[in-house]
Amino acid sequence: MMLAGLDDVAVVGQAADGLEAVRVVEEKRPDVVLMDLRMPGIDGIEATRRIRAAAVDELPRVVILTTFDLDEYVFAAFKAGASGFLLKDAPRERILEAVRRAADGDALVAPSVTRRLIEHFVSPQPPRAVPVPGLDELTPREAEVLELIGRGLSNRELADRLVVSEKTVKTHVGRILAKLGLRDRVQAVILAYEAGIVRPGDAADG
Repeated sequence: MMLAGLDDVAVVGQAADGLEAVRVVEEKRPDVVLMDLRMPGIDGIEATRRIRAAAVDELPRVVILTTFDLDEYVFAAFKAGASGFLLKDAPRERILEAVRRAADGDALVAPSVTRRLIEHFVSPQPPRAVPVPGLDELTPREAEVLELIGRGLSNRELADRLVVSEKTVKTHVGRILAKLGLRDRVQAVILAYEAGIVRPGDAADG
């Protein structure tokens, strides 16, 4: 109901459980899937894993929407291939933004989830202690974009900061992901922290 009234969003299917979700995705080929976690049959983690395993051209992107703000679900969701993780008590505008960002290849993660995600995945080793394959292949502009992604900026915010179009930003992001062998922006954020490009506590405003 929340999505159906939007001019720029078409709801192409609904599912009552994980197995049905996988079938609906196979039939309808949506750009974005809003996935619950606890469902009959297979849960949202397994459904996400199956959907992402069969993904074509990185679509569809899966955004987890759940009442469960638990580490085990967060980490399992991203390992399964989710591109976003929000709690159901998030404001309506935040949920709609997550759908639009996912469709654009961006990601939106609840702040509490982001903090624990970084704490869990980021190594305490000094910056660049372990070389990151492909990092030296980035152009100066791409390196700058990677740093800003690590600071949490969206495509729109990147465009405003760099005074370029969102299309140009998407091109930069796509090239960064390809050069570094990353699946999505969530992985790019983790890499930016692990490589010491961004430190925990760095804000988007620098």
